[in-house]
Amino acid sequence: MSMGFLGWMRRRDRGVHAHDKQEIAELTERVTRLNPRLRLVSRYQQRLRPSLGQALDYVRELVQGLPAPREASTQAWGSDPYIQAFFGTPRDVQLAFSRSPELREFFEQSPDTLEACAVLGMEMTERRTLGVALEGDVMRTEVPQTTISFGDHKVRIIAATDAALREEIVQRMFDQFGMEGLARFGAGKSRRDVLERERALLVARLRLLQRQGTGMRSVFGGDGDATPGEQARLSEQVAENERELAQFGPESGALDRQLECLAKVFADARSCFSVEKRHLRLSAMNVLLGPDSAAPAHEIDLLTAHVPGDPPLVRSFTLVRIARADMLPATALLDEAERLLGAP
Repeated sequence: MSMGFLGWMRRRDRGVHAHDKQEIAELTERVTRLNPRLRLVSRYQQRLRPSLGQALDYVRELVQGLPAPREASTQAWGSDPYIQAFFGTPRDVQLAFSRSPELREFFEQSPDTLEACAVLGMEMTERRTLGVALEGDVMRTEVPQTTISFGDHKVRIIAATDAALREEIVQRMFDQFGMEGLARFGAGKSRRDVLERERALLVARLRLLQRQGTGMRSVFGGDGDATPGEQARLSEQVAENERELAQFGPESGALDRQLECLAKVFADARSCFSVEKRHLRLSAMNVLLGPDSAAPAHEIDLLTAHVPGDPPLVRSFTLVRIARADMLPATALLDEAERLLGAP
């Protein structure tokens, strides 16, 4: 019995390692697509492999630890304290998701899919106000309060299942690490190093735009949609930079240093992307309540993503499930827009 168990453990471990090697190889090719010239560096796969493995462990743990997707519907607004905190009214829930071009396109392209899983990104605002509060048996006015509100709801990353959504987040996180590695490359001060860094950033930005995403920033709705004009402008800048680089002739030192910088970013993945969890006690009006408050409260654990960049991105988020049946038809959205335009 004991030997059989040990044999099973050995076979299982061999299978895991083989799978890991394949996954690491695929991630290596993905991150070097951001700057394909890195593949000219000798033994680039072997040099990236250890730090990529460390980053993968961190990313898997982080993504798998995210709570299960919450139902996002008008019905859920009345029973789920998270959905109620994120949206002012049940109608706001339906409107926010129905207005998402990405979600509408997903359902159009997947006619047999009845439900979608997505990342809902939001901007959280804290505002100090004066309000009314019950202190003991006395109702007091002009009591300092902090209200929490959520706006700029965006749904950009969508999948048919929870597992597929989490896998997409993992892939986007490695895009983000690759971008951060290229951004950190700046050890050299020569004109050539500056051009290498600029070119790497432009190529990375362009390739991500062409894939309609810029790492984790797009996951949480922190960036606007790329326009054809922006892509054309970046293409011109890349071409001009290439012409300047060609004047220096072949030189591998800059690429070697870029690869080293990229490996360091993967090894230090925790500092490149993080998720903060904050426990909140909220009233029905989203007033922040202290731990000693006796007022009725909803308790939520708010997740906030911190993404480096210029400027850094800070967005609250949750995973959600949206039913096709809860999406408003396009005609209803037009009627809503006309109503808002006609409102005084």
